[in-house]
Amino acid sequence: MSERLDTLTELAERWGIDAPTLAGSGLEFSVYRARSRDGDPVALRVAHRRFDSNANDPAVDTRALLVQEYRITRHLAAHGFPVAEPVELFLSDDSSSPDVLLSRYVSDDGAPLDCFALGQLLARLHLLPPPRLDLVASEGMSTPEAVATRIQRRWAEVGCHVMDWPKPPSHAHLVRLLAGVSGNSLLHLDVRSDNTRREDGEITALLDWSNALPGSSAVEFGRLAEYALYAENELDMAALRAGYDTVRQAPPEDGKELLVCRLDAAVMLALVFLSEAPDPQRGAPAAEHVRELGAMVAALVA
Repeated sequence: MSERLDTLTELAERWGIDAPTLAGSGLEFSVYRARSRDGDPVALRVAHRRFDSNANDPAVDTRALLVQEYRITRHLAAHGFPVAEPVELFLSDDSSSPDVLLSRYVSDDGAPLDCFALGQLLARLHLLPPPRLDLVASEGMSTPEAVATRIQRRWAEVGCHVMDWPKPPSHAHLVRLLAGVSGNSLLHLDVRSDNTRREDGEITALLDWSNALPGSSAVEFGRLAEYALYAENELDMAALRAGYDTVRQAPPEDGKELLVCRLDAAVMLALVFLSEAPDPQRGAPAAEHVRELGAMVAALVA
């Protein structure tokens, strides 16, 4: 730990910023806040470890995620899309020292999330040319293959926590149902209140691109629909769809692809509540929801 703090101190001196203070922490990264010599706030995204593991993702390459964050946000900032604009990326030669991404800090005034505006923003994102890079969550596969593979992997992990857990829909069946999601749009796939910044009612940044995938909007909307079940995410799907439809057409709510993508999101959330951040009030209902969605997906005709 002391080596990591020493690295932050050295980088602060190199970059001309004051001593960083912890602003927040997640599974793989902590975020520190500081100020540059000219008084502008900056953020430092720091990996806890070079490699990490959790119930949803057993092999996390945090360096690859930081490089991806840097390249995606640089690409989007160049197109005028609101992100935490990257300044510099430090990749350590020493495994005991952290990799660090320095970005502009985007403040938030705590205003309610405007879901109509969020829908417009996501439609705008999905129309932008995607960056030219292999996204980490793709795991070297097409999006249908990647989503089907992780549904099955995570489904099995849920079974370690739930009695009488059924078999998942088959991999081949999932891939056939997902054939239509192989688009080229850049998808965020972690859109919720905590990953937006707002000032005076305007969304000023969409944060954290670790989950990004290429694909069609059905994958994004499947994740949004499941997140909307939890009040803290502040997602009003009717308002979000209405905003999206002013720019481009949202995917049908009863589409087969969207149902499979809801299952993808639901099994991820079940593992969060059962293992990563255990919640006795949410874990069992989340797993039962996965069971129900899985049965619906299995019954679909591909």
